[in-house]
Amino acid sequence: MKGLRGVIGRVRGWRRGWHERSKLERIDLYTRMTLCSITWFFAVSWGLLPLGETLDEGPVAMALGGAFLAANLAQSVLSNRNLTPAFDDYRGTAPFPPGRLRLPAVLQVLMTGLLVALAAVGGVKDEGLVLLVLDLPVAFAIPYVLIVPVRRFLLHSAVFSATVLGLLAAVGVPGGLLFGAVVSLVVVTLLVLVSARPSVWSLSVMWQAEEARDMQARLAVAEERLRFGRDMHDVLGRNLSVIALKSELAVELAQRGNPAAMDQMVEVQRIARASQQEVRDVVRGYREADLPTELMGAQGVLQAAGITCTVEGADGPAGIGAPAAVQAALGWVVRETATNVLRHGDPRHCWIRLARTRDAVVLEVENDGAGATRPLGGADGGDDDGGGSGLAGLRVRLGALGGSLTAGAVGDDLFRVTATVPLTARPDTNGRLAPSPKPSAAPSALPEER
Repeated sequence: MKGLRGVIGRVRGWRRGWHERSKLERIDLYTRMTLCSITWFFAVSWGLLPLGETLDEGPVAMALGGAFLAANLAQSVLSNRNLTPAFDDYRGTAPFPPGRLRLPAVLQVLMTGLLVALAAVGGVKDEGLVLLVLDLPVAFAIPYVLIVPVRRFLLHSAVFSATVLGLLAAVGVPGGLLFGAVVSLVVVTLLVLVSARPSVWSLSVMWQAEEARDMQARLAVAEERLRFGRDMHDVLGRNLSVIALKSELAVELAQRGNPAAMDQMVEVQRIARASQQEVRDVVRGYREADLPTELMGAQGVLQAAGITCTVEGADGPAGIGAPAAVQAALGWVVRETATNVLRHGDPRHCWIRLARTRDAVVLEVENDGAGATRPLGGADGGDDDGGGSGLAGLRVRLGALGGSLTAGAVGDDLFRVTATVPLTARPDTNGRLAPSPKPSAAPSALPEER
């Protein structure tokens, strides 16, 4: 019973590990496992079945067949172990250690000699010999084709094929079987070439594209930081210089008893308050969400992640014609829901719909894959177990506007988030969204002028 539970636990762990991988990581693992399985498929089929004939051909043939099988299995193990370094060498991330090919090369020579010896003693005949020739180079060739150029691989394969055919002819293999052996060696050479290199090449291209996207994202973040830094420097640099100069002048005038020092300090106070407001304007513009920009960004990000995204109603009065405060609020909804679609579950389609009623704008974001989707903030309005507060934070933001937000599963496969914002919503003087224009006094660390 404990053993069964352990097996079930390992299976669940593998399944969880598979779902935690990104799509590109799944493709990478699938490609590696496919190439590894090709080696074992040949080893346990074409490399094992013909050896059954040796059981009726005496102890010498049985010993040679057993040795060939053992060498073939050892070669398959080494092939799987060398596959990852060969991947890295092909991608240019790390060179393949030359010493790792010594033992496989020795085993390849040994397997060739054992095959020729089996043919000489009559251990395998007719189709069985052709099948063993078909299996002979597979395990060694799969990693080898990734670490040498195609021209060198074809040249070495031709030399190996000519050597095998010459040895088989020397021990008396008839011409018909030699022709079958030639066809087998040509087929297996082309099979390894067209299965291994194109698979790893396409995988390398996808990894390079992924790395380029990551680099582009980092550059975008760095560029935005530089932009924000320049804006803050432009806003504060000149004003702080003026404040410093006027403060020094006021100190000198005060030391001389000149009443003009009071005028200079009043001017410093005015510049400081103006700087405060300019900083608020910069921060407000930096943090504010713009609906058209967020829609374009969400569509681009989702499509880049392989999720089909359809936007409806953005060009109509529900989108462009809505007040700026409504667009800003809905922009936050689009940003948060697009993030949830990417982070939760494995959806393939996403629909974003904008509609305008008589007194409100309604935004719907719907995606499939609801069985694996778990939104931030919980679908019921409470905080989720993970402590997230994405949708809950949106409810607070929209509640301040008199709006509402609902989220939940629709049927067995869809998840829908619906946000409603009244058209009367306007931002207050501090840049925060509020249901009615109630200006609030800007906070100031300086005393009011008298």
